[in-house]
Amino acid sequence: MRWERVRQQVGSSSGPGKRWGHTCNAVKGGTFLYVFGGYGMDNRQTNQVHVFDAAKQIWTQPMISGTPPPPRDSHSCTTVCDNLVVFGGTDGIKSLNDLYILDTSSHTWKCQSVRGEAPAPREGHTATLVGKRLFVFGGCGKSSDVNDEIYYNDLYVLNTETYVWKRATTIGNPPSARDSHTCSSWKNKIVVIGGEDGHDYYLSDVHILDTDTFVWKELNTSGQLLTPRAGHVTVSLGKNLYVFGGFTDAQNLYDDLYVLDLDTCVWSKVLTIGEGPSARFSSTGACLDPHRSGFLVFVGGCNKNLEALDDMFYLHTGLGYDARLDQNVGSMSLKKQLKLKCQEQSHASSLYDKSLVGISMDHQGVGSFGLKNGQFDQGKMMFQAKVTERFPVGYSIETMINGKVLRGVLFSTKQSSVLATDQSLSRRRPAMSNGDQDHSLKVPRTLSKDQTDATESKDSPSMGMEGGGIGLISNPLDVNINTEAVTPQLDMGNVSTAPPSSSVPETDEASLESRNAVSIDVGATNKTGPGESS
Repeated sequence: MRWERVRQQVGSSSGPGKRWGHTCNAVKGGTFLYVFGGYGMDNRQTNQVHVFDAAKQIWTQPMISGTPPPPRDSHSCTTVCDNLVVFGGTDGIKSLNDLYILDTSSHTWKCQSVRGEAPAPREGHTATLVGKRLFVFGGCGKSSDVNDEIYYNDLYVLNTETYVWKRATTIGNPPSARDSHTCSSWKNKIVVIGGEDGHDYYLSDVHILDTDTFVWKELNTSGQLLTPRAGHVTVSLGKNLYVFGGFTDAQNLYDDLYVLDLDTCVWSKVLTIGEGPSARFSSTGACLDPHRSGFLVFVGGCNKNLEALDDMFYLHTGLGYDARLDQNVGSMSLKKQLKLKCQEQSHASSLYDKSLVGISMDHQGVGSFGLKNGQFDQGKMMFQAKVTERFPVGYSIETMINGKVLRGVLFSTKQSSVLATDQSLSRRRPAMSNGDQDHSLKVPRTLSKDQTDATESKDSPSMGMEGGGIGLISNPLDVNINTEAVTPQLDMGNVSTAPPSSSVPETDEASLESRNAVSIDVGATNKTGPGESS
């Protein structure tokens, strides 16, 4: 995946400026991004609204009529059609539980009257939309003694048509009381990740609620587990939840990126390239243009010196998303399933273009790489790949095999095949989990570094493939493997894994020509989803 810092266009306004504890919401299909509230403007809370036009790459501050909410931070703001629903937060003195709605078509605020049993005043909570219901979970408030904080794990549901609150009665294993967590929607479920509890423990557990049966379940996740944190950002794109940043204390702020596959319950720590955000917490993010390129955007936050930030970054995932694919496939006819599959494959193919590379395998499982154009013979497995970057000892590559995206590094000792460069190769090595399921943290956790080796030989450079990495594929290479000849002959002992460089120069694809051993990571085993029983 690739980070990109968003630069201001000439003539654009200054944007929202430095702030943390704000919200940003994509509306109108990801065409516009609305930033509201937060702390940082003149060292106080604000109620200003700024709008980012994703197509023109400019900020504006529209004139808004009606009754605006009082200035606040640590509130929730949820997109409901073309409306933004703001609930709770803090004005710096007390917690709030009021409800305001911004109509983004008319740019009009109104204070919404509600009925029913509303949540107690709170901040650091989450509000997640599933269908026409808004689910408010957790957060922190004040008791009758203003010096005592109360952490919540209660759940309230707001009907966004009638504006009636109802406290939900749930069963199962609910998350512990917390704030500064995240909550995302997926199909008919909400997913709670991490946060901080009332005893200053930082969490990395994952809980999921079936909104039809109101059954809570803690997910048993695997892979490169998320380290405990609070104040992070989670942005959803299809079945994937992208988690960025957060903190455990003033000395442990994060600038890392994790992705959770909700189908398999597997965490992956993502290796990225490009200019990314610094370590921060209380940032915010959203998904722009999810149906095509899957751009995620992150705005502002707070650094370890407790200073508000005003920068903005894109994360290029290279993955489009079709919400229809989140339907219950088992309830659809075979014809509809086939149609959706064809649409998905057709969409994936549209991401790739002109350059082609062929791989031919001999009887010993050694592959010959060469650039070429044209059609491939039938009876051979097709996958697409791209040489993304060049560095002094090889190339970083990205490939998609039957819809699964893999990343790796191709090493070569043939100096003629790699253009000389003065830029040294640098790596960011992922912190590996010790494999336990303890999701709480009292003191800063020391993370271990995994050891990555790359075995090279003079005539047969090696290619390391890493499953779960996802990259933006803009100039792909179609790769052709005769699986009947290759599969029995692959020598896995000659394969080494290595993360791609985080800072590398551009690639000359035409210079790629060498012989390589190939490894394919088929991915993690699926895990059972949450129970549906009531």
